[in-house]
Amino acid sequence: MSYLFTSESVSEGHPDKVCDQISDALLDSFLSQDPESKVACETLVTTGLVVCAGEVKTTGYVSVDEIVRGVISRIGYTKSEYQFDAKSCGVLSAIHSQSPDINQGVVRETAEAQGAGDQGIMFGYACSEMDNFMPITIEVSHIILQELAAIRREGKQMTYLRPDAKSQVTLQYSDNGIPERIDTIVVSTQHDDFDEETKMLARIRQDVQAILLPRVIAACPAKVQELFTGDYQLYVNPTGKFVIGGPHGDSGVTGRKIIVDTYGGHGAHGGGAFSGKDPSKVDRSAAYAARHIAKNLVAAGVCEKILVQIGYAIGVAKPVGIFVNTYGSTKINATDAEIAKKIEKIFDLSPYAIVKRFDLKNPIYEITASYGHFGRDAFEKEVEVSYQDKTTYTNKEGKNVKLVTFFGWEKLDYVDKVKAAFGL
Repeated sequence: MSYLFTSESVSEGHPDKVCDQISDALLDSFLSQDPESKVACETLVTTGLVVCAGEVKTTGYVSVDEIVRGVISRIGYTKSEYQFDAKSCGVLSAIHSQSPDINQGVVRETAEAQGAGDQGIMFGYACSEMDNFMPITIEVSHIILQELAAIRREGKQMTYLRPDAKSQVTLQYSDNGIPERIDTIVVSTQHDDFDEETKMLARIRQDVQAILLPRVIAACPAKVQELFTGDYQLYVNPTGKFVIGGPHGDSGVTGRKIIVDTYGGHGAHGGGAFSGKDPSKVDRSAAYAARHIAKNLVAAGVCEKILVQIGYAIGVAKPVGIFVNTYGSTKINATDAEIAKKIEKIFDLSPYAIVKRFDLKNPIYEITASYGHFGRDAFEKEVEVSYQDKTTYTNKEGKNVKLVTFFGWEKLDYVDKVKAAFGL
């Protein structure tokens, strides 16, 4: 008998995602001045107000007010009628220095001996459902909102759109876990108050069907496009009009969308959020490392899908344990426990090695804070930094920059090593 599985996503204008982006923008600003910055920054937003709090150890200086307003403006909260806009909202900062008790466990005499910034369990997941080794339900949920945001910014169609939105996708699987068809799509989008409610809702639904969904389907790989059979249920703003939204409609806090950030409920989650944390916090860096392991193992042909857990003790460099679950999908003659032992030999999972492998002490994080931390293509880009070392240089515009890699944990650079280790 077939079964259903559902994932959701939220737009960059969702209150919690506004907070994630502010926290990561602050982190990026600190790292652009001092790559050794230790940052744990939380943000709260509500009607007309942003509050930033946390602990920082850095030699740099950040204008919190300027960073906050820049993020809010980029997202699209630029009108006073939203009752939360970049120019007029209040910004309060309660950021202070990092606890020396935490710092002594993280910073050691040698960089290689760096301990984990906290205890905890981190999970990575990958499957063969899509070319980027992500589950279909979360990927399509992200694509819906990315296309909706693109339409809003283009300003040619659906001109009533506002920044806050949510999506949800339900997929039907066969008994043996093969995707069969899209069963249900939910799109809830904030909008201007432009007509009588019944007419507004009818117009929005019509536009979602005629404008948004064709773009979404076109953005999907061919094998996913085939799942849109035309008989799926579609819910558009099912509660009625959605004029009041964003931080005015609901308060937002950093770290409340951890399932949206990861795998949409597939696999597991250790509970630790990512945004606002520098890479010494294994909540973030080890979750990236676990995804990298999972993706490279599936790509190498070890299994069809896999969950990887890594556990740490605060101040200790070596993981306390590695766990693997391949859900019975292995293609090799090895148990999950044996796969976990091989992982320990192939991948160095000390915090120092993870940071070095993905070059994580760079301002690369704000872009991760909306539409998922995983499944994105790795790319290189120049970023402006205010320090100078052997990695920085002056570009054509006369700016001091550094070429850095974004989403480095999505690279398939360990496939050959994995194949060699497993005799594939």
